Amino acid sequence: MSRLLGIALLILGIYFLGQNIIFATHYSPYLWRDIPAAASVLAIMGGIISILFFSRQTGNFGWILLGLGAVLVFLSGGVMLKPTSLWNFFISFAALAGGFQLITQGRLRF
Repeated sequence: MSRLLGIALLILGIYFLGQNIIFATHYSPYLWRDIPAAASVLAIMGGIISILFFSRQTGNFGWILLGLGAVLVFLSGGVMLKPTSLWNFFISFAALAGGFQLITQGRLRF
């Protein structure tokens, strides 16, 4: 039951944090300007798939792909961050941290 609550808290934290992040793409007549945007999507998808389904075979490669994808998102210039309140950030971070602890350890440690 605690792991189910952890998943719910993790999803809630991602929802609150993701409300103020906008990913946008733009059309460019030059192909090489869209390479970081396409590579970021592919790297993030590959990282998530390797972490969820092939964690024993790939080791830390999935985390490296996720980090590379995050860097490429910001390099592509397609990320807009809306202002957020400190309270909204605190709630989302607390939900993410609590959900992660419930999933991994089965209980919350203060």
